[in-house]
Amino acid sequence: MVQHIRLVAAREFRQIAMTRSFWLTLLILPLIFALGPVASRFLDKSDTDLVMVIDQSGGGAATAVSERIAIDGERTALDALARYVRRHDLQRADPAAPWAAQDHWYSDAEVAKFVTSGGLKTALAAIARVSKDDADRFEAPDPDYRVVETPPALTATPPADLDKALDPYLRPAEKSNRQPVDYVVLIPRDFGASPAIRIWANGPPRASMMALLQSVLTPHLRSRFLTGNGVPPATAATVNTIAPVIQVTSPPPGGGREGVLIRSILPLACAYVLLMSLMLSGSWMLQGTVEERGNKLLETVLACVSPNELMYGKLAGTVAVGLSMILTWVACGAFAAYATHGAIADVIRPALDPVSSIGSVLTILYFFLAGYLMVSMIFLAIGAVSNSMRDAQGYLMPVILLIMMPFTLLMQAVLRGSGGFAVEVLTWIPLYTPFTVLARLGSGMPAWEVIGSGAVLALFVLVEIMLLGRVFRASLLGEARLSLPEIVKLMRQPR
Repeated sequence: MVQHIRLVAAREFRQIAMTRSFWLTLLILPLIFALGPVASRFLDKSDTDLVMVIDQSGGGAATAVSERIAIDGERTALDALARYVRRHDLQRADPAAPWAAQDHWYSDAEVAKFVTSGGLKTALAAIARVSKDDADRFEAPDPDYRVVETPPALTATPPADLDKALDPYLRPAEKSNRQPVDYVVLIPRDFGASPAIRIWANGPPRASMMALLQSVLTPHLRSRFLTGNGVPPATAATVNTIAPVIQVTSPPPGGGREGVLIRSILPLACAYVLLMSLMLSGSWMLQGTVEERGNKLLETVLACVSPNELMYGKLAGTVAVGLSMILTWVACGAFAAYATHGAIADVIRPALDPVSSIGSVLTILYFFLAGYLMVSMIFLAIGAVSNSMRDAQGYLMPVILLIMMPFTLLMQAVLRGSGGFAVEVLTWIPLYTPFTVLARLGSGMPAWEVIGSGAVLALFVLVEIMLLGRVFRASLLGEARLSLPEIVKLMRQPR
């Protein structure tokens, strides 16, 4: 019996593995990993907005806006470097450096100190002494804004004439090869006596730009108001420098919402890969079974093996096809994580940590195999009661919709870390148990729930194979398409 099952499984595997769709599906993920970094270089577009400041009031307002934009850009780079250093455990490169600090928000003074000490160039040189590859891989993010030089003629242009004068800068001609300016900020001569300023935006203005101008120009406006009302300039300047000192406490690396998201990447990927591979391998098996019925090959096969041997062999062959796809994708993911550099490796590598224990690996394997057997048996029974692919579609579409319907809700709930009653219910419904448990592993799941839902799933798979096996055996050589009541009647008839 075992030999017959093995022969049927090998035949099923060969039939599917010889199709073009199998190889195209198998190579999709490796192609994504290979082409992703290349495509990002060609498709990447800078999000930096160009800002021009026309200061007709004097008093250093334009300088203050430029300095604020520069400091915010350096803070973005410093924060990205600090995250990169924590993710790759590179604090040893310079433990006293600001980018080696844990869970830190960088003040203006710290950013200024970072710049005067050499900025990114000095930091990457220190990292290179520890690991040259890490220094080469880090890419600073683009700043949100960059100040461009203001032509002197625009500073002397009356405000009423600026609309026409700015048109070549906001909407340059194609032949000019000039990059359009995104924002032009006019600080008029009477700024201080009047709080009004004017902005030309090359599109809907970003809220961060409005907040930046408010934070920079408000102290200047207050200082001029106080000075105009007799307050000594030194006192007015002191008033505007008084600000609260904010201490920020955030979760340690791997904690908080970011940690939940990182821990959930691999389990969610497992649930998604299980769903996709089941749909693909199951549909290939179903198509093969329907073709065997239509070509009258089942009679020949059943002359050599029993219906039970045929059923178990097809199940084993389908599981082998699915596992070969998954193992190939896992190998590609591991290669991308540990043998390559770039954004994909930076995401995959920390995501592997939460499921690196033997218990987690065994749990994933168990629910993978149980989920495969459960859904593959449904596809196999559909193939047995269908005379054509058109008949099979009538059964198949409701089944696929039933399986996939709660998947979006499940992914959203897990990524939010909220769980909730609906996710708890899905955990104990056998049809959704494999996907729900795999998705929940990253955010934490009590051991009793894993064991309990696994036991319920195992019992369900055994009962399912017994009941649908009766349908499979009774329908192999039938000609008529069975209705749902007839399928239920076959389930109740012991064979």
